[in-house]
Amino acid sequence: MERYVAFDVETPNAANNRMSAIGIAVIEDGELVSAFGSLIDPEVHFDAFNTWLTGISADSVRDAPNFAQLWPEIGPLLESGVLVAHNASFDLRVLACCLDAYGIEMPRYLRYACTVQMGRRCYPELQNHKLDTLCRYRGITLDHHKADSDSLACAKLLLDYEKSGLDPAAFLRVYDWWTRKSVPLSSYTGSAPETSGESRRE
Repeated sequence: MERYVAFDVETPNAANNRMSAIGIAVIEDGELVSAFGSLIDPEVHFDAFNTWLTGISADSVRDAPNFAQLWPEIGPLLESGVLVAHNASFDLRVLACCLDAYGIEMPRYLRYACTVQMGRRCYPELQNHKLDTLCRYRGITLDHHKADSDSLACAKLLLDYEKSGLDPAAFLRVYDWWTRKSVPLSSYTGSAPETSGESRRE
């Protein structure tokens, strides 16, 4: 079975190009096997709105690692399976911006899936498919806009969808870190997007 790596990021300001926190939850063989969370020093300013939303301020991250310092711990996790996020385009873009800012390389192509898209298919009767709406509907505990809680809830939603008969494989796409764009998995043949070791050289 697939290994899924659910993740969520929080950002310090409206630019949404740095992280102030990340949460990661790993699913293997249909079971939640690990969860991780950390504050991150974004090394940029905090907007009042973001601090209000996430509870994270410049004081909160004073002793936290920056993204590059944390990467040796989170990089192997993020590269170890299919990435999953709620409104994945947002989290993937923030991650891509951080990779660029710190000169960190990843394989060019990685597979991912979005739990918003799955939720729309699985529970079309809902008025919206925000993370908190889906969690309330399915009885999943959530401390919203806390990265560790959001990533864990995302993982639990994925398991819920599977139990409801939804096949996550039907929602897989490929993210291109170079262009920061996604394409359908069917656009590729063979295993190149999954295993390519190409690195960006700029």
